[in-house]
Formats: sequence, structure tokens, C-alpha cells
Amino acid sequence: MTEKQPELILICNDDGVHAPGIEALAKAAEVLGEVWVVAPDREQSAVGHGISLDKPLREVRLGERRSAISGTPADCVYFAVSHRLPRTPTLVMSGINRGNNMADDVFYSGTVAAAMEGCLMGIPSIAVSLGVGGDLSVAAQVAVDLAREVLLHGLPERCLLNVNIPRRLAQPWELRICSLGLRFYGREIANKSDPRGRPYYWIGGPELGFAPIRGSDCVTLDEGHVSVTPVRLDLNDDALSSALSEWSLFGPRSAGNSQPRMAESRANPNGGAQEARNNSPKPDNT
Repeated sequence: MTEKQPELILICNDDGVHAPGIEALAKAAEVLGEVWVVAPDREQSAVGHGISLDKPLREVRLGERRSAISGTPADCVYFAVSHRLPRTPTLVMSGINRGNNMADDVFYSGTVAAAMEGCLMGIPSIAVSLGVGGDLSVAAQVAVDLAREVLLHGLPERCLLNVNIPRRLAQPWELRICSLGLRFYGREIANKSDPRGRPYYWIGGPELGFAPIRGSDCVTLDEGHVSVTPVRLDLNDDALSSALSEWSLFGPRSAGNSQPRMAESRANPNGGAQEARNNSPKPDNT
């Protein structure tokens, strides 16, 4: 009888392989099974879901199950699953990020992108972020508790969990299932000159607040609780698709005619009726 292999847990982040957050998560996750760490060799915050197609990746082995990669968080998951790991992982855990990733942050975050890459590869995935100055041990325990449940119940295809722990927890605090909120940032650009007089720019303004949406991750963290947000990788908008179908641009077109027949009919309200009359059977007067 073949002995059951332990769960294989892949851990990644965007703060870099030496960041305190990934150290805390990797250590805590050892209770779940066989832990592998494959993470960027330097900070890759806010790189989104980019992958490196125009430059080679370099790997530095830091241990039997620990590698630093000269690429993005998504590169790391792609490389680990496709090359470095001995088998497909049962779970991808990304974090613990230094700073929360709420609301629209998920589109920029390398931490969330690593979980998204795992999700796209068909692997249950969790992204974990902690408010700056928060307790790493608490965040790591929350991550492991959730990981146990994910290993037990699984996640739907193309779905991940985005988890945020506030810097200061309420007493008592709880885990809450949330939606993505709305977070607002300034759009300032700092325009400066280097020692040779050449201009350079820093982008990214300060956080200006968030919308008070009941049940959102932003409100939940502001109240001192942990947000667990299910995120589905499906950007389709069925309602907008239905609305677009009413636009005059869409419809069959004939060769040499760039305008859809639907548009011609709507531009001339009587055109469609006239065409129907022209094409209708002629009465038999014989």
C-alpha cells in the first residue's frame, strides 16, 4: 500500500525571501505539511501580476526547500510549480505582507498576484496581509487556521481568499467574511532633479480614506477585525454585455460595408420596414 504523501505547501510573497513576514508564515505552516519557500530575491511590492517574458530568471538555492528568484511573485509561483517542486502543491500561501491589501489594492499587489497565479494553475490559494506594526504571530496563526479549513473543504475553481489582519485587533476580535471595499489614494507626482539636473518622478500619493460600505474589508479592518474576502477571477460583466447588445454598433455586416445592418435600420426607422416590404411575396393578380 502506497504511503500518503504529506501536504505540500508553497509559500511566496512580494516583500522578498528574507522578509520577516514570510519567515513567520513558513515557520507556522510547518504544522500543515511539507513547506517550500520560493520567493523574490528582493522587494517586489505593487508589481501586480506581471511575469517575466523578456529576461531570464535566476535562482539562488538558500536551502533544501528554499529558493530566491530574480523575478516577480507570479514568476516565483510559476517557476516553483512548473520546475522546482517535486509535485504539485496542495496549497499556495502568499504573505505575510507588510501592510494591508484591501479593495482595489488587489489589482496592484504582488502578494495577491502570487495567490492569483496559484489559483490560475488550479491550486487553492490564500493571500495574507498585516497592517504595518501588527503582530506577525497572530497573523501567522490566522493564516494557518484558514489553511487547515481550505485543505479540508477546498475552494471553488478560480477562487482565492484575500485575508487582512489589522494592526490593532479589537477585543474581542473575529474573522469576518467580507467584500472588497473602495479605498481612496491621492494622485500626487513628486517632480525632482538628480545631481546631474535630469528630472525624475515619484508616483503614489497618500491614503485618503475609504467608502463606508457595510461588510467591506476596509470597514472590517477599521473596526479591528480580520477580513476574509473570497475573490473570483472572473472579470466578465453580464449586465453590461446585455446593455451593449442594444448599441447600434453590433450586428451582421456584409463584405465591403463597414456599417452593421442593425445600425442602418436604426439610422432610418423606416428602412427596416421598407426592406421587409421589398422582400415580401408579391400578390398574385393573375
